[in-house]
Amino acid sequence: MNKYRHLRLIFVIASFNILTITAQKSPKNVIFMIGDGMGIAQIYSGMVANGNKLALEQCNYSGFSKTYSSNRFTTDSGAGGTALACGVKTKNGMIGMTPDSVAAQSILELSSQNKLSTGIVVACAVTHATPASYIAHQVNRDMYDAIATDYLKTDIDVFIGGGRKYFEERADARNLTDELKAKNYQVVYSIEDVKSTKSGKLAGLLYDDQNPKMPERGTMLADATNAAIQILHNNKKGFFLMVEGSQIDWAAHDNNSTQVVKEVLDFDQAIGSAIDFAKSDGNTLVIITADHETGGMTILDGKFGSDEMKSVFTSKNHSGVPVPVFAFGPGAENFTGFMENVSFKAKIEKLLKLKK
Repeated sequence: MNKYRHLRLIFVIASFNILTITAQKSPKNVIFMIGDGMGIAQIYSGMVANGNKLALEQCNYSGFSKTYSSNRFTTDSGAGGTALACGVKTKNGMIGMTPDSVAAQSILELSSQNKLSTGIVVACAVTHATPASYIAHQVNRDMYDAIATDYLKTDIDVFIGGGRKYFEERADARNLTDELKAKNYQVVYSIEDVKSTKSGKLAGLLYDDQNPKMPERGTMLADATNAAIQILHNNKKGFFLMVEGSQIDWAAHDNNSTQVVKEVLDFDQAIGSAIDFAKSDGNTLVIITADHETGGMTILDGKFGSDEMKSVFTSKNHSGVPVPVFAFGPGAENFTGFMENVSFKAKIEKLLKLKK
């Protein structure tokens, strides 16, 4: 009898341990990283040039995301970003809205509503389609002044990128940076000032319009990612941060494989920073994907350690193929297999235990 009691005790302890391990798989922080236009060929071109290695290879879970929009087989960044951010399919060109022009709440807005800290770091203007999808609700992605105004309607803690003129040189003569300062934002214009900011609300408007391409902008993306993480991590309840490698898309539109490599490696440096933090923190989920693939790119030949490779593009526009997904940290196992791009919001919402 004592033998069976002992076995039952072992079973109860083992069951408790399993439940405890399962309970610990919910992250406190999520870093969602989007390589705009980044398909598997773009990733592999960076890997080949970098001597057959990338930081994102540390992700132990992977899958694919289907990218079609509500009205097109091939999405644009407005509909693609809205699907990732808001969990709804919408028409190409629309931002943070359903196809019938009803505002859809983004995962960033929901995180803020639940008292988590929130942030955006991008290698483009903060008013561009992908970052706008997390913060704005507009019928047209080109409404940059209106999108900039939407930043004043949120409680986002940190946003870093270009697009200063949409805040300061506007047709309506409003100076949104003054209004940001009135809301206790520290408004800075250089990556050095971003790096020296350790707490509080931060608006880093580093360029007048779009960020320069690599290597002209240097280590801005990784530096800004690190700075945002440091600020957002001050909140003990957790944070949601979106980081975009914006110009992989632009290089692919130009069918410039050498520039694609530079942009992928820059994005991968930011990925490395995020994963390093996730490793040390233990409570952070890092998700890496794309809004769509650009250029229909493939690689026919190459040499490891060199950016000179035989690349072929089938288009100067987006393609409709699924894009890869990588995940690292607690909850990463939820991002495998084929997924709809609208599924990310619900998965993150559940993992962060957010309430609507």
